[in-house]
Amino acid sequence: MATLFSPLKLGSVTLNNRIIIAPMCMYSAEQGVVQPWHHQHYGMLAQSGAGLLIVEASAVSPEGRISYADSGIYNDECEQAWREVVNNVHQYSDIPMVMQIGHAGRKASTDLPWNGGTPLTPEQDNGWQTIAPSALPFAQTDPTPQAMTEADIEQLIAQFVAAAQRAYHAGFCGVEVHAAHGYLLHQFLSPISNQRGDQFGGSLENRMRLPLAVFDAIKAALPDDFMIGVRISASDWAEGGWDIEQSIEFSKALDACGCHYMHVSSGGLTEKQQIEVGPNYQVGFADAISNEVSMPVIAVGLITQAQQAEDIINHGQADAIALARGILYDPRWPWHAAAELGATIQAAPQYLRCQPHGLKSLLTR
Repeated sequence: MATLFSPLKLGSVTLNNRIIIAPMCMYSAEQGVVQPWHHQHYGMLAQSGAGLLIVEASAVSPEGRISYADSGIYNDECEQAWREVVNNVHQYSDIPMVMQIGHAGRKASTDLPWNGGTPLTPEQDNGWQTIAPSALPFAQTDPTPQAMTEADIEQLIAQFVAAAQRAYHAGFCGVEVHAAHGYLLHQFLSPISNQRGDQFGGSLENRMRLPLAVFDAIKAALPDDFMIGVRISASDWAEGGWDIEQSIEFSKALDACGCHYMHVSSGGLTEKQQIEVGPNYQVGFADAISNEVSMPVIAVGLITQAQQAEDIINHGQADAIALARGILYDPRWPWHAAAELGATIQAAPQYLRCQPHGLKSLLTR
C-alpha cells in the first residue's frame, strides 16, 4: 500500500491517510459568523477523501480578524454557527475536523483580497486599531499598530483559551494554533517585528514565551484527548529574521510540552522577504524539524503531484502533507492520487458508482 494512504495518529485521533487539507481563509463571514458559503465549502472538502480537514483561521477576538469578513470563534453566535457546520459535515462524512485559531496582530484590519487587501485605518469603514509586540507596521505605508502591554498579553492568552474551548464545544476534535504567516504569535517570535525590552522580547527564550504560554494554557484547559497542533513559518526569508534554527528550538520546546503535531510553512512576516518558490520549497524545513522532534510533522507548499507526496513521506521528510490551493482547484485530488498510486480510498456511498471501469477497486465505503 502507498505510504501516503497509511494511517497516521495525531494525538488521540487516527487519520485514514496522510493527506491534510490546510486552513484557507474564505473572507465570507459576517461579524465573525460563518455563513451558508461555509456549509457548501466544507461539505465539498469533506468529500475529498483527505485524512484531516483544518478549517480556516478563526479569530480569537474581533480585533484579531485579518479582515472584517474573517470568521471568528469569540462569542456564542460564532460558536453556534460553527457547530452547525460541523454537524452538517459529520452527517455525511467522518473526516476529523480541526479549527485553526489565531490573531492577526499588525496584519489585521484589511480590506478583502479581491478588493486589494489594503490595510484599513480606524477612521475608515470596517477598520480598527491593530496591536503588535512593538509599534512597527508590516510595511512603512501601513497604519502603525499599538504595542501590547503585559495586561494585553494576559488577555490574549485568555482569548486563545476561550477560543479553543468554544472550538471544542462546537464539535472540533482539535485546534491548530496559528503562529505563522506574520500574524501575532509569529510577530512575537520574529526579531524583525518584536523589539520589546521586557520578558517577551530580546532573546529567543523571551520571544518564544508568549506562544508557549498560549499552548500551555490551552492544553491545561482542554481534555487530554483534544488535539492541539501548531503552525509555524519556519523562516521569514529575510536577513535578521526568524529562521530554521530558531524554528527547531521552538519545535523542540513544543514537543516537550506535548504538542500533537507541527505544521511547517514559511514567510508572511515582512515585505522584504525573498522567497525561492518552487516544488517542495518548504519541505526541507519540515525535514529539518522532523529530525529533532518526536511529534508528527506536516509539510506544505507546492506539493501538487501524487508521487511527489508519496516520496516526501517515504523519504522521511515529513509524516504528512497538506494541500491548500491545490485542493480547491482539484477537490478530488486524494481520489486521483489513490488511483495513481494503486490505493483504495473511502468515499460516500452516493459516489461509489462514479468509479471509472478500469478502477473498480479505487473507492470504498
